[in-house]
Amino acid sequence: MEIYLVGGAVRDELLGLPVKEKDYVVVGATIDDMLKLGYRQVGKDFPVFLHPKTKEEYALARMERKVGRGYTGFDFDASPSVTLEEDLLRRDLTINAIARNETTAKLIDPFHGQDDIQKKVLRHVSPAFVEDPVRILRVARFAARFASLSFQVAPETMQLMQEMVKSGEVDALVPERVWKECERALQEKQPTVFFQVLADSHALPSLFPEIKLDYLKTLSHAAKISADPEIRFAALMSQLNASELTSLCNRNRIPSAFKELAELTIKLRADYIRATDMDAEALLGFLQAADMFRRKERFVKLLMVCDAVTGNAVSAMLLAEVSQKIDEITYHDLPSMSGPEIGQQRNLQRLDVIKTFLNQK
Repeated sequence: MEIYLVGGAVRDELLGLPVKEKDYVVVGATIDDMLKLGYRQVGKDFPVFLHPKTKEEYALARMERKVGRGYTGFDFDASPSVTLEEDLLRRDLTINAIARNETTAKLIDPFHGQDDIQKKVLRHVSPAFVEDPVRILRVARFAARFASLSFQVAPETMQLMQEMVKSGEVDALVPERVWKECERALQEKQPTVFFQVLADSHALPSLFPEIKLDYLKTLSHAAKISADPEIRFAALMSQLNASELTSLCNRNRIPSAFKELAELTIKLRADYIRATDMDAEALLGFLQAADMFRRKERFVKLLMVCDAVTGNAVSAMLLAEVSQKIDEITYHDLPSMSGPEIGQQRNLQRLDVIKTFLNQK
């Protein structure tokens, strides 16, 4: 039995990047062998185990065979006879197909991933790349992650991705997997590259037909303001209408927090631009429409999105100052009131605070 560190951990070490998690491949072992050593099996689709002490993932080396459409249409062989090279052959990119022997520290690189790291190329390992449509999303995400290091998708890999789209393989992707990769990409340093690569591969119209390439400028602005994927998503969606946003979110099963912030942005961006010309009543109305009094954290995110979308930081500063003044209200006389009177009194006090603030400007 031999154990190898594989994939992202080896790649990131070679790139001089922090290693966030480690994955291992075990060659020459069976499920029973792993269980006898104290490993806990967690894999449903194939044998994956947690180390009894470190809780890191160890998977039996396996080969895959395409038996149906989509990324779930695979049969696999995880017998002890499967070699390390056979396991690495099924991986997506050469830079992710490098292993390190945990006993000897020797690197095993049968597909020249180290050369591609030096050349800064994202290249597929084998023609079997076309069998899994998720790889289109993964390549796009890695392109976004390593864009600052000048990595580019190899022309031959891009050609395969285009062929996958043309064959309809990309249509077999399930919404949850599309969103998972998209959300990860939104957290990368240059998330616009993810969508640009999808466009270059011709997958963007199939996966996100509502998104146009000129929308990426807004996403780029948002990425400079915040690393929060909700803020970046809302900025990207800001040029859609409400119907288009609903269609995109429902089709891809976007989480409600992402959808709601994007909805608010579309609804309020025009009013946000006019905030500096508003009187006290209008400002209070904006805060109520933005649900600032119940969802302050989301309101703060809304200001950041609108700043990125409109380039108007002055409105964000004004609205942030107004909300801060309102947060300082103690709401006197409320204990003696009940029902609708409480809400009315709160609004009167909020209005007085906004008027005082504006008069002092």
